Amino acid sequence: MRQIEIAWQSIDAKVRITLDEGRNAQLVEPLWASLPYQTLQGHALVAGDCIYHVPPAHDLLHAVPDHKVDRKIQPDGTVFCSAVQHLTIKYGDLTEPMPTAPIGSVVPEDLDALPKIGQMVWDAVHGNGAPILAQVRRVDGEAGHGVRRMPAESARARDLIERIAAETERVLIEPTDELIDAHEGRFATGAGTKDSVLTTLVCINGETRPLGYVSHTGLVRAARLTDVPLSALVEMAKILLVKPTEFLGYCGLNTLWDLTQEVVTVIGETTSKEDFIALLSHMATYTNALGAWNLQLFPWELGGDTWTFRPTITRSAHA
Repeated sequence: MRQIEIAWQSIDAKVRITLDEGRNAQLVEPLWASLPYQTLQGHALVAGDCIYHVPPAHDLLHAVPDHKVDRKIQPDGTVFCSAVQHLTIKYGDLTEPMPTAPIGSVVPEDLDALPKIGQMVWDAVHGNGAPILAQVRRVDGEAGHGVRRMPAESARARDLIERIAAETERVLIEPTDELIDAHEGRFATGAGTKDSVLTTLVCINGETRPLGYVSHTGLVRAARLTDVPLSALVEMAKILLVKPTEFLGYCGLNTLWDLTQEVVTVIGETTSKEDFIALLSHMATYTNALGAWNLQLFPWELGGDTWTFRPTITRSAHA
């Protein structure tokens, strides 16, 4: 029996999770291999009572689960993994009936702690803004933090992977100075029409999430799971990655833009699909970690707990 422990030291809490044996092994194995690590703890903002984090398990991006369930109706304490690199724990009512792959469950004796943990994480994300880090390890294993480097054939790809992984190790546990500057309204380029800040933050979040969840992940899945030739994958990467990251660079995320330009150059020179997969996998993990901090730093207090939408434009009778 394999078990992992997630500890949140800042709120003096931890739970143990028993992993499934023989079911959804393509998700369980990369998660197990990625341990130990630390990462920012997040909370669902739309779907209801669940907490999630980004594990640095690159192979989750292309894993094909053999068992999915409607997470809305699963017991509290069910643990899921997904291709967008979320490890999710359900602790209460969910509203989104998304088919998701279960990988285990919180041990019975730790279930009663979940609602309190969930509320504290919600308060940290949507309320006081104080980040909570998850420390994840094998039960009875060593604690620690790191990002596994995927192998690559070319020396240039290996060097770039090392740099992306080092950046990822940092951003999993603390926001970059670039993100802090953006969320404090400091844009060297003058981004933010008429000195607005919220508009730019909305656009940063709106570009970063699909960049990691869809573009990077989709390219990795296409490279690993289909027969699309490398030349076509490279051209698609240029189309999908360059424009949004150029815009994000303008908004202040210069490291993401710089790394993307180098990745596009290296994949354009390589003859190895494995190098392509390794580079895009590392970029997905890095981008997903940036996205997690965007949600943590976002000024949710502007909405308040009782905010409701009041439209100012009425629908035309001829519409």
